[in-house]
Amino acid sequence: MSLSSAQRREYRAIAHHLKPVVTLGDKGLSEGVRDEIERALNDHELIKVKVAGGEKEARTEQADALCQATGAELVQLIGRVAVLLRRSRKPNPKLSNLSRAAGQA
Repeated sequence: MSLSSAQRREYRAIAHHLKPVVTLGDKGLSEGVRDEIERALNDHELIKVKVAGGEKEARTEQADALCQATGAELVQLIGRVAVLLRRSRKPNPKLSNLSRAAGQA
């Protein structure tokens, strides 16, 4: 699933006010962290993840590995914060950031 520039812009706008729900440490993606990211993606669909790492290339690699492990799409990576998107088949309107943003528009 490749996002168009208009879709990326829309998702970045929705994610702007969100806070990171998970911090990915230097050790990489552990099973517990992966499970928490899976839960957050299932509940919220659009999340922010704080990625630790010194170099930009290392953070980019971690974000790409995270997307591959969870089946999410990388919307944006700025500094140490990655915005991830994975649509849910049956989103909960009270938890989904996408549903809540659509209701405010």
